[in-house]
Amino acid sequence: MSTTTTAPVIPAYTKKDFESGVDPRWCPGCGDYSIINQVQRALPSAGVARENIVFVSGIGCSSRFPYYMHNYGMHTVHGRAPSFAAGLKLSRPELQVWVVTGDGDALAIGGNHFIHALRRNIDIKILMFNNRIYGLTKGQVSPTSELGKKTKTTPHGSPDYPFNPPALALGAGGTFVARSIDVEGAHLGAVVQAAQAHKGTAYVEIYQNCPVFNDGAYQNLTDKAVKADRQLRMEHGKPLLFGKDMKKGIRFDPRTAHLEVVTVGENGVKEADILVHDAHRDDPTLAFMLANLDQAPGFPTPIGVFRDVRRPTVDEITWQLVGEAKAAAKKQLSVPEFLAQGETWTVKG
Repeated sequence: MSTTTTAPVIPAYTKKDFESGVDPRWCPGCGDYSIINQVQRALPSAGVARENIVFVSGIGCSSRFPYYMHNYGMHTVHGRAPSFAAGLKLSRPELQVWVVTGDGDALAIGGNHFIHALRRNIDIKILMFNNRIYGLTKGQVSPTSELGKKTKTTPHGSPDYPFNPPALALGAGGTFVARSIDVEGAHLGAVVQAAQAHKGTAYVEIYQNCPVFNDGAYQNLTDKAVKADRQLRMEHGKPLLFGKDMKKGIRFDPRTAHLEVVTVGENGVKEADILVHDAHRDDPTLAFMLANLDQAPGFPTPIGVFRDVRRPTVDEITWQLVGEAKAAAKKQLSVPEFLAQGETWTVKG
């Protein structure tokens, strides 16, 4: 007698199905409202039952996120959310696990947990809200605050160079690294959906405005008058063009091995000279160069997916090893064979 199993039917969810009914308690004008809105819009297309989606957070304004989502959630320890998420994913591989964190939570006390989640390529999604400040504790300098930033803990200006989060993520071996902005709703939603579809650690840095303690941190990117010239929207398979008339572009100069800004139609520059973005390129060199693009004056800030490649995840490898160990355990061994397996020593008198 044969039996057949059918895949469970996933309900046709809407955004409202992921709203907890608890009114979010963030400051008026906080970018977190935009972020949770886009996440709730993206989840119905996940193809995952709501009870199999989990949000894990650490400590900070961003970490209130699980309370406002209508699915399972864990509010954990400062900086350690990736470790809780890793344990959950390894023990329950059928779950879709999200980590919600901030620049202080992830990159200060949680820095080690962050880089090792990327190194191990755990199948989790990490959304990091970057407002370049400690918001919950009322305005102290964070690991992404700019050099010279005056805060309550650095009244004469910060002497520390900030982290560049996407470059850090790529350096740690990230298989999916992206960036978006809280006020760019459609763009943010598309990036969240791309992260959701990725198998492996998906890291998304989200520029998020803190209207109380660091208002206008990204005004130079988001103001309508300047954003066309300041934002470089990366799309896989498309040339890296930007500007109001989409005539400016990024070209790779083989003589210097650097990226440069050029204008199509000037000095013999053709659109064919513009670098075509390849997010699926296994070699992360160009992705790393793009992540550092805006570190020099006159260059735009890239948003979109820097890198999206498929590699075996630590949870896949772990369960493969478990399966092999179980198969080996089923083999019938004699007592001498059992005792002699593994590391053994012969003691001679």
